[in-house]
Amino acid sequence: MAQKHTYQTTVLWTGNKGTGTVNYQSYDRDYSIFIQNKSAILGSSDPAFRGDKSRHNPEDLLVSSLSACHMLWYLHLCAVNQVVVVDYVDEAIGTMQETTEGSGAFTQVMLQPVVSVAKAEMVAIALELHQEANRMCFIANSVKFPVLHQPIIKIAESSM
Repeated sequence: MAQKHTYQTTVLWTGNKGTGTVNYQSYDRDYSIFIQNKSAILGSSDPAFRGDKSRHNPEDLLVSSLSACHMLWYLHLCAVNQVVVVDYVDEAIGTMQETTEGSGAFTQVMLQPVVSVAKAEMVAIALELHQEANRMCFIANSVKFPVLHQPIIKIAESSM
């Protein structure tokens, strides 16, 4: 039976410098994300939009969410298909296009996972499972732009 899941967060704007939003320059874009029983995430807008470059921005969090979702599904699929992954790192890149009126949208996210598997005979299935992980990822299924991937599979036979 299909289950429904609910996720609750609290986003608190912390950028009021005393005058609120009297004009575009009068406030900071800082905020905190609170999720029950988890560490707070300090956020801001992208520095291109007057944000604090030392804080996470929504665009980075979206790309990270897609990458993490893909990885978690991929690891699951590898485990059930007897593919032993010993290392996984992804340097994902999201592309957003601004419009002339200042809005914008992501046009794509490219996942670039580098995966090390235990044995050479696992490479082919390890490569194929990225397609299935992309199909299964909850976050990728929720966005209207393509989530592409260019995986690299390495053999780490000496590590097992």
